[in-house]
Amino acid sequence: MRSDVAKRGIPAAPNRSLLYALGYTKEELERPLIGVVCSYNEIVPGHMNLDKIAEAVKAGVRAAGGTPIEFPAIAVCDGIAMGHVGMKYSLVTRDLIADSTEAMAMAHQFDGLVMIPNCDKNVPGLLMAAARVNVPAIFVSGGPMLAGTLNDGRRTCLSHMFEAVGAYYAGKLDEGEVEEYENHACPTCGSCSGMYTANSMNCLTEAIGMALPGNGTIPAVYSARLRLAKRAGAQVMELVNRNICPRDIMTAAAFHNAETVDMALGCSTNTMLHLPAIAHECGIELSFDMANEISSKTPNLCHLAPAGDTYMEDLDRAGGVYAVMAELCKADLLDTSLLTCTGKTLAENLAGAANRDRELIRPIENPYSKTGGIAVLKGNLAPDGCVVKQSAVAPEMMVHQGPARVFDSEEEAIKAIYAGAIKPGDVVVIRYEGPRGGPGMREMLNPTSAIAGMGLDKDVALITDGRFSGATRGASIGHVSPEAAAGGPIGLVEEGDLIAIDIPAHSITLKVPDGELAARRAKWTCPGSKVKTGYLARYAKLVSSADRGAVLD
Repeated sequence: MRSDVAKRGIPAAPNRSLLYALGYTKEELERPLIGVVCSYNEIVPGHMNLDKIAEAVKAGVRAAGGTPIEFPAIAVCDGIAMGHVGMKYSLVTRDLIADSTEAMAMAHQFDGLVMIPNCDKNVPGLLMAAARVNVPAIFVSGGPMLAGTLNDGRRTCLSHMFEAVGAYYAGKLDEGEVEEYENHACPTCGSCSGMYTANSMNCLTEAIGMALPGNGTIPAVYSARLRLAKRAGAQVMELVNRNICPRDIMTAAAFHNAETVDMALGCSTNTMLHLPAIAHECGIELSFDMANEISSKTPNLCHLAPAGDTYMEDLDRAGGVYAVMAELCKADLLDTSLLTCTGKTLAENLAGAANRDRELIRPIENPYSKTGGIAVLKGNLAPDGCVVKQSAVAPEMMVHQGPARVFDSEEEAIKAIYAGAIKPGDVVVIRYEGPRGGPGMREMLNPTSAIAGMGLDKDVALITDGRFSGATRGASIGHVSPEAAAGGPIGLVEEGDLIAIDIPAHSITLKVPDGELAARRAKWTCPGSKVKTGYLARYAKLVSSADRGAVLD
């Protein structure tokens, strides 16, 4: 066993003495040692139940003959961090999580790992760590939140809550009506109830083969989630016994499968940051161009919130991620020969998977659209690309041209939006919010939800070198690369410049002559990092561009 270096023979006697100090018995130390990486805390609603998940995992490990040993991982609640300096610390935690988990796993030489994440950066951070350490590992998340219900019976969720703030500033809701959303939008623990980033990543953990069926969709409050955790704890022992490691599962073909499922589900644009970063740890490079290639062949089959009015609990009832994959297999869009954490192939796992709601999960022959949920646009404004969740864009905004309204920070933009300074037809540009320029590449849910809440989502586009929450809808185009702080053309845009967006043609154009742009570039100077000390300053020096997944070089 890998853990033998820390527990067998006379040289390991001091190590054993410390393990005995923890209360472990000789018999327990003779079994494989399984690290249980749990991101339980009391500030993230998606993580408040993870102590229960961890106990279920440990029961499963013990039942299958292993010794579980728990240690923590951090997690940030993006919703609580939204709209202030805290959001600068969201994306950057992905690398802290990966680094600290790698350190713990390597220092203590575990034989296997069970990862228990749930929210946005926690899932990719632990997948990155699993790829680095490359010992047998399996994932089981905390599960999604149930949708809320307003007093009049309408269902609601966190994206509605953020949009309610915009509606208030537009005079469409009063303070009491906003409070009603506050009290009903998030009724249970769990990752927020739409196809936002956390749920997107948990679903893709199934698609890539690192989690058991149901991981992405079984609600947090269902007892089935505890049973799933027990099965995951038991299953890691089979992976250990057969020495099936993450890089045996997370192959180039598996990432292709994950991006295909991403397009069918209509996942968050943040997957375009996280999948390349996870692949990078596996020695695989994913390009933006691959996304459009896959999207062109993959129908969009689901319109969960914010694209529609259905939620994760509905997707679970309809058959979950495996029902979506079964539809994709009808068109031979997935490689089903791949090994998964069940110890079986994807084809074997899919046996019996069925679509139980052909409106929620559209059949492959009757999709919402013939192309996938995400599109990558390129042009002189974004030479290396930018990303939009096209499945959540109104038809009238798929092609748009308008004058730029330029802001050098999220705060400047939101102030103008709340003041009613943004008019129909405008293209809001928010820059110096990229991985380096932010630093930290903040999500822009406040500006986008304010625009939607004011009823401007069918008239106004928003472009940024920052990123968006999975709860964002509308013509919201992020990840503009190169970012402004790296000298990207978005830093040269001036108030009133015309910007043309053509999502079906995958193009974005700043309609300014090349000579004029060259003259502006000659005058441009980098404003430098907004943060000079601490972790963010170190991050800004190391982080790559968004089109590479904002990995650290």
